[in-house]
Amino acid sequence: MEIIWYHPSQSAAAWINGLQQRLPHARVRAWQPGDNGPADYALVRSPPAEMLQGRATLRGVFALGAGVDEILKQLQHPEMLPDSVPLYRLEDTGMARQMQEYAVHSVLNWFRRFDDYRLQQQQQCWQPLPAYPRESFTVGILGAGVLGQSVAESLKPWGFPLRVWSRSPKAIDGVTSFAGRDALPAFLQETRVVINLLPSTHETINLIDHAFLEQLPHGAFFLNIARGAQLVEADLLAALNSGQLKAAALDVFQVEPLPEAHPLWSHPRVTITPHNAAVTLIDEAIDYIARAITQDQAGEPPQGRVDRQRGY
Repeated sequence: MEIIWYHPSQSAAAWINGLQQRLPHARVRAWQPGDNGPADYALVRSPPAEMLQGRATLRGVFALGAGVDEILKQLQHPEMLPDSVPLYRLEDTGMARQMQEYAVHSVLNWFRRFDDYRLQQQQQCWQPLPAYPRESFTVGILGAGVLGQSVAESLKPWGFPLRVWSRSPKAIDGVTSFAGRDALPAFLQETRVVINLLPSTHETINLIDHAFLEQLPHGAFFLNIARGAQLVEADLLAALNSGQLKAAALDVFQVEPLPEAHPLWSHPRVTITPHNAAVTLIDEAIDYIARAITQDQAGEPPQGRVDRQRGY
């Protein structure tokens, strides 16, 4: 069995050693330009087109992350992989817990008004602020897949009203489900905190715009830990400046790294992190990939296969 690996920024050694320990009958190599040798599986993050071009005999391509939008863009070209080659994404592999930590931190930061107290500290202002009512501090999660449902579960112990919005209805105990475009206004109407965990598809690009944000209660909060392309940043800034949004926490952006002159850097109500809300944990990812390849070799369908038409 031949496995090729490519990642633009990580060292190959840990991946190759870990895979060969778990799959002793496999040969794993870091792909280099000009490598047209045989391969049964490809493990990739932001791969060059040359790596996958024409490899119609691959038994599977594994994205080394939860997002697959970059790979799907490449696969749209006719000379790339046919639809018969399965594409898999990492559904969890340790990322769910990291997303939980980020979401819970952000929601509690806003609910307990720690963001307001930080601004008061800068002004040397000692002023207790009235608390937000917990029963109306509704948290709405865009996206109810593995990560979205995991974040909802992590927020349950805090007693906030919880809701999710997704393409199809979801049955999650203690969480109100909204589904489809027609239900989006109802989802937004009473949501105080929006957490974006949607996959990146043609339906979600620029979804979060002026019209979207205007449907939220005045003074709402926005957390983006999904994809930057889903947010119209100029509309977010306008909503923050008008007070329609009180604050935002952003981990992803239209252009990354965020340009030095971008006004989001200096906005007092914006918290920025460098696209690290959840990073791929190598050991957990290798465990999943080795298990999936073993299943595939045994004729069993692995979990995490991407529907190329839907984009996730």
